[in-house]
Amino acid sequence: MLKFLTPTAYASHHVTPATRFRSTPVKNLLFKQLTLLTGWNRSSYELGRRSFSSDLDSDTKSSTTTVSAKPHLDDCLTVIALPLPHKPLIPGFYMPIYVKDPKVLAALQESRRQQAPYAGAFLLKDDASSDSSSSSETENILEKLKGKELINRIHEVGTLAQISSIQGEQVILIGHRQLRITEMVSESEDPLTVKVDHLKDKPYDKDDDVIKATYFQVMSTLRDVLKTTSLWRDHVRTYTQACSLHIWHCLRHIGEFNYPKLADFGAGISGANKHQNQGVLEELDVHKRLELTLELVKKEVEINKIQESIAKAVEEKFSGDRRRIILKEQINAIKKELGGETDSKSALSEKFRGRIDPIKDKIPGHVLKVIEEELKKLQLLETSSSEFDVTCNYLDWLTVLPWGNFSDENFNVLRAEKILDEDHYGLSDVKERILEFIAVGGLRGTSQGKIICLSGPTGVGKTSIGRSIARALDRKFFRFSVGGLSDVAEIKGHRRTYIGAMPGKMVQCLKNVGTENPLVLIDEIDKLGVRGHHGDPASAMLELLDPEQNANFLDHYLDVPIDLSKVLFVCTANVTDTIPGPLLDRMEVITLSGYITDEKMHIARDYLEKTARRDCGIKPEQVDVSDAAFLSLIEHYCREAGVRNLQKQIEKIFRKIALKLVRKAASTEVPRISDDVTTDTEETKSLAKTDLESPETSAEGSTVLTDELATGDPTESTTEQSGEVAETVEKYMIDESNLSDYVGKPVFQEEKIYEQTPVGVVMGLAWTSMGGSTLYIETTFVEEGEGKGGLHITGRLGDVMKESAEIAHTVARRIMLEKEPENKLFANSKLHLHVPAGATPKDGPSAGCTMITSLLSLALKKPVRKDLAMTGEVTLTGRILAIGGVKEKTIAARRSQVKVIIFPEANRRDFDELARNVKEGLEVHFVDEYEQIFELAFGYDH
Repeated sequence: MLKFLTPTAYASHHVTPATRFRSTPVKNLLFKQLTLLTGWNRSSYELGRRSFSSDLDSDTKSSTTTVSAKPHLDDCLTVIALPLPHKPLIPGFYMPIYVKDPKVLAALQESRRQQAPYAGAFLLKDDASSDSSSSSETENILEKLKGKELINRIHEVGTLAQISSIQGEQVILIGHRQLRITEMVSESEDPLTVKVDHLKDKPYDKDDDVIKATYFQVMSTLRDVLKTTSLWRDHVRTYTQACSLHIWHCLRHIGEFNYPKLADFGAGISGANKHQNQGVLEELDVHKRLELTLELVKKEVEINKIQESIAKAVEEKFSGDRRRIILKEQINAIKKELGGETDSKSALSEKFRGRIDPIKDKIPGHVLKVIEEELKKLQLLETSSSEFDVTCNYLDWLTVLPWGNFSDENFNVLRAEKILDEDHYGLSDVKERILEFIAVGGLRGTSQGKIICLSGPTGVGKTSIGRSIARALDRKFFRFSVGGLSDVAEIKGHRRTYIGAMPGKMVQCLKNVGTENPLVLIDEIDKLGVRGHHGDPASAMLELLDPEQNANFLDHYLDVPIDLSKVLFVCTANVTDTIPGPLLDRMEVITLSGYITDEKMHIARDYLEKTARRDCGIKPEQVDVSDAAFLSLIEHYCREAGVRNLQKQIEKIFRKIALKLVRKAASTEVPRISDDVTTDTEETKSLAKTDLESPETSAEGSTVLTDELATGDPTESTTEQSGEVAETVEKYMIDESNLSDYVGKPVFQEEKIYEQTPVGVVMGLAWTSMGGSTLYIETTFVEEGEGKGGLHITGRLGDVMKESAEIAHTVARRIMLEKEPENKLFANSKLHLHVPAGATPKDGPSAGCTMITSLLSLALKKPVRKDLAMTGEVTLTGRILAIGGVKEKTIAARRSQVKVIIFPEANRRDFDELARNVKEGLEVHFVDEYEQIFELAFGYDH
């Protein structure tokens, strides 16, 4: 039951504090600090007191009850339980809550009318509420939880709260002291009424040093926070103004604002969560409560330091950025006033608009949409931001590409043939295939849809042929090498989010050439890098080259589909074995086998010599290189399939001649006459002129130079008797005799080692990276003994040639058993098979028949024909298999004065496709069984 105070006691309870305040000085250090920091003083108290008293008088007058006194706090043993969703009500603080339950709201209003304006405020547990709960959720909880369910969902310890005011659904509560629920008053659900016990702090010693130290530490920490944090000062003002009577009653003496009150005050104004505040509220040990509050306040100090550092950093950054922005805006404004250029954003937008407006109808719709969006975005960005630069670069690439711009293709076959002949000598089969390609393009109206792959040794002109095709078709030319390429970003570009991001090579190509249909030469595609952590370049290259995919090629940087189907791709490779299968399947391979000696002679005379002479600044009449010199240069220095090394050697010759010419010219200059010699007579000038020129004159009086300036190999010059001055031209003759003076000693010796082939020696033909070469295979007898038959192999042979040697030994033994059963050489003799040039690695499936013939020659003690060379692989049954490099091997045979060549029958078609000058003068036999080789090698009259 609630007990009410008498009017006298009520008046005494509320008037006495003011009287005491006027008569007693305030000694509380914290209170003084609060007064200085918050600006709260006696006038604030009087204003609060009058406001609070008028509120009480108003409520008293409006009440219809005859009871005129409020109960004492200790008499409040039965209260209405109000759930608090967010945090507990700390004594000394006020809290607004919203009560939407009509029954609960009516009960609270009735309590105020009966002069018993008190209720119990209890925090809801987590299973009924959370930190993010709003006031609307309290209504749901009160509607769903009634009676026992609600009492199980609230904490037992709460706060006795004074109902300060009720305005509509808002109820203002002021906390006074801690309560503990003991039991429910009744089973009635609306409103929940409970019996409570008023909790008191445990006894403590005010003079205890530990408690006093903790107390002063809390005060010191609060003072530091209140000085630096405006939010806490606002909390204190709210605390003091709303609860003026209670606070002045608590703060007027240090004994009144005691240790428990300080703990409640610190916990209430801190930003601790509801669980920490509830812990302070439930703690009755004063020392422990002060420690909990000190922990909370210390945490606020640390948080405040972090906030200050963050705020300072942000302020500094903002101040710097803002200063730069203001300065840039001022500069732009000054430029506008002076009639200069507009601001950077407007200028960039105008530049990009100027690019796309003339070709807007040619730009694909999806690309134009992206450009418009980026232009709008550019206007919203600050010029100092990093995003502004990224957007500018992106727009620059999008607008600079040649959207809809195509070069007109020229499909004139006669013109193309003339261009190919101008740039290249020979290669008739390659030229024919290219002309077929151009002719088909002329009939179709386009040359797209094909990927040409030029395959051949180095220096045969693969790259220059691609450039010639571009010139014949009037297409722009772009070359990039993919040798060793392992980063997919080189092909498909980087993501725009990366620092230094750029589009891939194809987008860069379109920007450079300015058309959408260039000829792109992809060099060294057989040396493409392998899959790694940067992606699979072969797959990216497949997307680029495949006509079925490149119509919508997606570059990572642009991130919009680009049509590359109009691009003509030409690839180059030394070998096709290392090209990935899916790529090779989409290519049309054109093989460049290399040049024979006659072709190299024409190329050296008609192309390389003229280019080298022009690059060195030498006139045609100053140098004469004989055919014998060129032939010796080709045979003894430059045997490779291509002509790149030949070009280097010719350039070397002309550089040395240029040096000789310059040295000779410098040595024949007339020395400058010293100043102390008199030279102003006409006679002296005439003599000097005569010495510089020639003493002889023609019949017409013109001076003719006849002195020999050449020393060593230069020849004498001829004079012209045409009435004009005839100059002496120093001419250098380069012949086979003096070629080594310019290019050094020969690199290659004569390949034909033997004039008459010895027993056990046979000439084979091999393919190398330098073209073709002859390859001698020698077999000799080591020792003989019963059952010592065997074969020792040397010559740095690969696994394939070692297998060929073992097969050859087996086949040779079988043939000897058939031809001469009594011959026991293979059974009882240890033989040694060697391939000369042992330091050179050799491997390949084309030496089987040569090895068998060498073994049989030793067994039969019969040499083979001296002008015979052969190539082909043999099976255990004696079948001859096809080989590669027919052209190169034929050229090598001609170089070694071979007259008879043995090829496998399967290579007849390859030989028939060779040029006539390559096949001329050769006796070629095509075999499919080794028995035929045996007759050709040994069936002759010695």
